[in-house]
Amino acid sequence: MLVGQSGVIVLDREVERSPPPGSKKTAAEATVFVGVHERQLDPKGRVALPATFRPQLEPRCYLSIGRDKCVDVLTAEAFEEVARDAVAKVRSGEMDRNQQRALASNTFEVSVDAQGRINIDEKLREYAGLELNSRIVVAGSFDRVELWDSARHGRISGEGLAQIGGHES
Repeated sequence: MLVGQSGVIVLDREVERSPPPGSKKTAAEATVFVGVHERQLDPKGRVALPATFRPQLEPRCYLSIGRDKCVDVLTAEAFEEVARDAVAKVRSGEMDRNQQRALASNTFEVSVDAQGRINIDEKLREYAGLELNSRIVVAGSFDRVELWDSARHGRISGEGLAQIGGHES
């Protein structure tokens, strides 16, 4: 596992919709998070975000249940898009209302403190298997940041690398 390399990239892309009111980005920009960092989850359930991720996540971001038992960290703009998408899917019958309720009730708005830390709610720590005073992985996943139990991240990342390697021509 490569640890300590990261960055945030702003990509230009064609987008048909307008940016949300008050958004600092134009409709043709999207934030991309990349890289992996090991961090310590402190006794109060806080973790320091990598310095390269902070400007995109400050002053507030959203923590939510992620796929494969991780915690998703989303910019305010990205989470607003997730919420709009979930509502639309419920209306069209693509998503069950109970799934929408589960997503909404397991999402928390958090502030990034002066030291660049966020507090991970106990429900989310339990869901992702994140223990207080333990090492966790903070990983960029293009449109979001993910918080992982170190061992689980190692397995998931290894499986992904094997799948990529198996598809080489």
